[in-house]
Amino acid sequence: MSNSASSFTGVSSGYTAGTPVPADSPIRDNIADAVRRVRETTPLAQSFTNFVTINLVANAQLAAGGTAAMSFLPDDVIETAKKIAGANYINVGTLLPFYKDALPEIAQRLNYLDKPWVLDPVAAGIGRTRTAILQAFKAAPPTMIRANASEVIALANMWGLNTETVGDASEHRPAGVESVDDVESATGAAVALAQYLTEQHAKHSSHDASTRCAVAVSGIADLVTDGETVYRLPGGSAMMTKITGAGCSLGGVAATYLAVSDPLTAALSASLLYNRAGEVADTTSHGPGSFQVAFLDALWNVTAEQVAESEILVQ
Repeated sequence: MSNSASSFTGVSSGYTAGTPVPADSPIRDNIADAVRRVRETTPLAQSFTNFVTINLVANAQLAAGGTAAMSFLPDDVIETAKKIAGANYINVGTLLPFYKDALPEIAQRLNYLDKPWVLDPVAAGIGRTRTAILQAFKAAPPTMIRANASEVIALANMWGLNTETVGDASEHRPAGVESVDDVESATGAAVALAQYLTEQHAKHSSHDASTRCAVAVSGIADLVTDGETVYRLPGGSAMMTKITGAGCSLGGVAATYLAVSDPLTAALSASLLYNRAGEVADTTSHGPGSFQVAFLDALWNVTAEQVAESEILVQ
């Protein structure tokens, strides 16, 4: 399955709920620094990703200023993570039978080696193999999760973390790879997941125990949380729903930023970069094909200042 990130629905959404983050906030300085550092240092973020969208993932990482490496071999992924990759990305969008063993093995090794990684739980809740893989990740969790609202709710339910679900949890499943829930309804699940990731990494990580993990939920106004604070990021383009791999590539770019910054900054930076680039591409394209080309160009050309000066609301 490919993830078309039905998340981006246009800059005219009118979303205004929340308190604006001040212009002089350190959060904005951190975002600008992350964007600059990626472009100055070209960090490698490797991906075990959806083979339908692998080209866009790699091209988006390059356009954002990073370096890409793709592999489906556990030993290759683990050795690359150990020696040269600054961060890693796992996407469960298109599955082959051997992934059921390969992906939990990779996750376990990444955690043992204390290497940061991003999970995109595409179509969480659909199929026994995908469910078994995602359940295995609870014992070796990622540093960041990037998903749509339905996937976040389904994953939190799967891990026994979501205490706010109303009704049958099976109702909260993607329609294929698309979300059937709005971002607002996923807030509790996103916070619970971020808190769980942070707790687990604090137990096992050799890094600063005060560093918090993050969850990014794509939607009309994207949601990013570290389990303590919830941020909303309005903007983007409805055309993002018309190209295959928008969400997958966002996960890859989030990993690129994770290679140079903390999880919250990486999640905010990647989401804001995508919103700004989507808006630029929307004004110059004439359909899905030209939009994808314009979008990659915009990823390359949007400045660190434009990203950092974006509208950011604290919910």
